[in-house]
Amino acid sequence: MSHVVIGGGTGFIGRRLIKTLVADGYEVTTISRMPGIKHISWHQLEKDGLPSGTTAVVNLAGQNVLDPTRRWTPGFKQNVWNSRINTTAACARAIEKATVKPCVFVNISGVSHYIPGNDSYTELSIVKDYDFMSRLCIEWERAANLSNNSICRVVRIRSGVVLGREGGMIQSLILPFWLGLGGTVGDGRQDMPWIHIQDLVEMIKFSIEKPEMSGILNGVAPELATNAGFTKAFASALVRPALFPIPIFALNLIFGKERAVLLTTGAKILPEKVLRHGFKYQFPHLQSACNEVAHLF
Repeated sequence: MSHVVIGGGTGFIGRRLIKTLVADGYEVTTISRMPGIKHISWHQLEKDGLPSGTTAVVNLAGQNVLDPTRRWTPGFKQNVWNSRINTTAACARAIEKATVKPCVFVNISGVSHYIPGNDSYTELSIVKDYDFMSRLCIEWERAANLSNNSICRVVRIRSGVVLGREGGMIQSLILPFWLGLGGTVGDGRQDMPWIHIQDLVEMIKFSIEKPEMSGILNGVAPELATNAGFTKAFASALVRPALFPIPIFALNLIFGKERAVLLTTGAKILPEKVLRHGFKYQFPHLQSACNEVAHLF
């Protein structure tokens, strides 16, 4: 039986991943701050290493950047940074120290190091360090590095906006949209790389199961979209109007300009590599993804 150790398994993506893996016969251990059956703490990971029989490690851990209840203070920025870099590095150290190495290390990062503009990006495109979020993504991926002679594959999935009813952006938007108060961010023309949560989970599983998968994967849907396109699709799925645009200056005030860029800017990102390797999306189109996440509301 395959045994997957998941950092951040109690979060939005982690809960869906565990449900999917367990249904497919995997044994799963979660690394988190919460005690429980089949849980270990980050301190235990550092002290005792990976559980015996670990065949794959997945790290999803990270402080919610767009928590509107938290001001963008130096302390919160440090939490956002440490919760990603330190947990990824802890997983990498545990893999390096393991007597019997797992087969694969899958680390989830973001897409903020693709510069917004008219260019389209694939996994072969150059990424740049140009602001806080881009530096975070670059260091996040760097923290997953293993020694050159490691037999453990490393897969770095750069995730777009994850659409799922249990959390993330949809959870924040459902009430205003349901009340008919939804709308675009600014003029809505900014690109919005996105992926349905089940497709991201299946991409992680695909990365675990396919020995040919390694390196960078763009964790986005194949259909390009803008914020306006998403707004129209989500409002349509809820059968609600969406007539109230959110001014960008208001988001800058609420979140701080450094993190508001996650909502106000975006890039055209293509999942060329996973498509080439035969990955099949359940929700390749934005409207079908929005219809699914809106179904139970």
